[in-house]
This record gives sequence, structure tokens and C-alpha cells, in this order.
Amino acid sequence: MKKGILLSILLSAALLLTACGGGQSKTEAPRSGEAGSGFQAQYDWVLPDFNYVNQDGEEIGKKDLLGEAWLANFVFTNCTTVCSPMTANMAKVQRELKEAGLDNTIVSFSVDPERDTPPVLKEFSAKFEADLSHWHFLTGYQQEEVGALAKAFKTLAEKEEGTDQFIHSTKIFLIDKDGMIVKGYDGLDVPFEEIVADLKALK
Repeated sequence: MKKGILLSILLSAALLLTACGGGQSKTEAPRSGEAGSGFQAQYDWVLPDFNYVNQDGEEIGKKDLLGEAWLANFVFTNCTTVCSPMTANMAKVQRELKEAGLDNTIVSFSVDPERDTPPVLKEFSAKFEADLSHWHFLTGYQQEEVGALAKAFKTLAEKEEGTDQFIHSTKIFLIDKDGMIVKGYDGLDVPFEEIVADLKALK
């Protein structure tokens, strides 16, 4: 009886969404990556077209990122929990890529675009010494738009009721050169070597 109650509690807890870190769906069955690359994809999700504005006021769209694999995550500057460690980890990913001779682009979508204007995002990025020549912090849309975009990543990007915080994924996503979302990594306990190896395989 006690085991049944414990199992029920654990299952319920696993389904809860928390601010700054919920909403991830089940992964799909792995599929093979590019022939001979050794890369194994987890997902086969289509990323819809988008055209937003980065921290320098430059327009960046899906079309600008085609032809090379890139990384993406969801953050916001007013986040009181996971966004700073997530961004610090992404900055380390960028450094690891540089050391490996890679310059793949990173994209951080703000889930709080009303607050996160280009100057605010640029100030936020400076805290982590982000190399902005290969990292775009995107805004310039309505919150509902990024919420719709997040659905392509099988996750959420929405305001937490009664607070100024937002619910979003803590994953780092890998998008291939054709604009397909193909893999996700833990953005808080980051497998740095795996990310570098995957991007080398997709080069």
C-alpha cells in the first residue's frame, strides 16, 4: 500500500510544471543523423520560420541560420531562478566550441519580450561575456508569438499566473543545417563534450 502511494506521489511530481523550467514533452524515438556522421538525432521537429530582432537591433530569422547547425534556448533577463546559470552554462558551451575550432551560432529567445528590449538583452549578455558575433539574444515580438514558437520545441513559454516570472524549458536545443530541431540537452547539467562532438559531427 505504501509503495503504491509513494509511486503515485512521484508520478504526480514528475508532471508538475515549475516557473523557469517546465513543459518538456516526451522525446521521440531516435533516428539516424547525416550519413557517416555518427550523429544520432533524438527529434525530427520542424522549426517554423521566424524573423526577430537581436540585442543590436539587427533582424535575425530562420533563413539566416540555415546551412549550419546551431543551438537555442529560452531565457528572460528578469528571471529569479535558472536563467543566469543557464546563460553561464551556454557561455561555457561557446568557449568550449571555440577551443574545438567551432563557431556555431547560439540563439537565446526571450520569453519576456516586453521587458527584454535590445539594450536590456545586450546588458544581460555582457554579464556572461557572450561573444555576440555568434550569439543572438532575440526579442521584438509579442509574448504569444514566442509561446507559439516554443510549441515547435514541444515546450512552453508563458507567464506564470500572479507573478512577473515565466514558465519555459531549461533545455539547450540543437537545430541542424536544414532548420530541423534534432536534439535537446540539459541546460543546467550540461554535457559539454557531447555538444561539441555533435556539432563536429554535423559540420
